[in-house]
Amino acid sequence: MTNEQAPASAEKIKHPIVGMVVSTKGDKSITVLVERRVRHPIYGKYVRKSSRLHAHDENNECHDGDRVAIIETRPISRTKFFRLAEILERAQGAGEQA
Repeated sequence: MTNEQAPASAEKIKHPIVGMVVSTKGDKSITVLVERRVRHPIYGKYVRKSSRLHAHDENNECHDGDRVAIIETRPISRTKFFRLAEILERAQGAGEQA
């Protein structure tokens, strides 16, 4: 038998989460509303469920109403576990505020 080490564990694949920016009040922070559809276990009807996730926006480039993609990262603060990956769609009139 050889003393070879097992290959390093593969990194977790980080899929982007798409949502709408609902708050940019914090410095370098955004709040993203993520909606998903879940099938009811008994009735079979699809129900909308939503989550508010806090994400890190390093350059303060997001505005309310932007559609963004965020990915999971190391904990940045007590509530921030995501960072901004990209801005998919700008809100109407968001560029005029800057």
